[in-house]
Amino acid sequence: MVFKGADLTKAILKSKTPKVYKSKKLNSANFGNFNHSDYQIFLQLISKIGGVDEKGKYLQPDKLQREYVLTAKEYAKAFNTDLSFGYKQINKSCKKLMKTSIFVEKIEVKEVWEINICSMAIYNKSEGKITIEFTDKIMPYLAQVKEKFLLYNIKEISNFGSLYTTRLYELIQEYKKTGWMEKTVTELRDAFAVGNKHKKYGHFKKYTFAHACEEINHNYPNIDLRFEEKKESRKVVAIKFIFNPSCKKYCRNNDFYNAQILLEF
Repeated sequence: MVFKGADLTKAILKSKTPKVYKSKKLNSANFGNFNHSDYQIFLQLISKIGGVDEKGKYLQPDKLQREYVLTAKEYAKAFNTDLSFGYKQINKSCKKLMKTSIFVEKIEVKEVWEINICSMAIYNKSEGKITIEFTDKIMPYLAQVKEKFLLYNIKEISNFGSLYTTRLYELIQEYKKTGWMEKTVTELRDAFAVGNKHKKYGHFKKYTFAHACEEINHNYPNIDLRFEEKKESRKVVAIKFIFNPSCKKYCRNNDFYNAQILLEF
């Protein structure tokens, strides 16, 4: 493993529970043609990033390694799927990760940045594993930066069967203190990366956020996630999502609110 700028003489501490950590800008980004399995693998790879130094300070992008390995066995175990499917999927996703870029809106400078995810992606058929190297440009969005960020345990999304459910769950994590989130239909379509699919609003509603709300409530009944449609004339232009404000109450697998983060060498 190669560390850029890291002092290898210092101990690096990692969380015992795999956690997804990314900036809120990345959380709202468009992930192009990722399917659900592609996105799960992407999240599992970024859950391997991070750690703190011996003084308890989060490692910054220039101190983090770029190269990570994920096995079919790890993927199958994390997302409760068949191992044979895991082998096939990491092979497919390896190619997808290499070819995919994400689109991040930089509102402050009125720009949209297209950023490549990987600079290298290798599939080892005999060992059933992939090795990927994240690009320098994406690392600031995946590291424990001081700006606004999102953090959750990867096991919280392990039972979701839809990409839209995972994405909606991630989006509402930003608002768990207030208990509501409002997005325009355009913003939702972008975050869900539906492209030319579900052009009619009724279809978009049915197959994306309405289904996602049902699945989230099925896994976490106490969240009581629901939505209201905001209209201009007769056209729905925005959706307001309402839910119980504290994740601590409803996410039985969530240890985000634990005062002490469990760490290991």
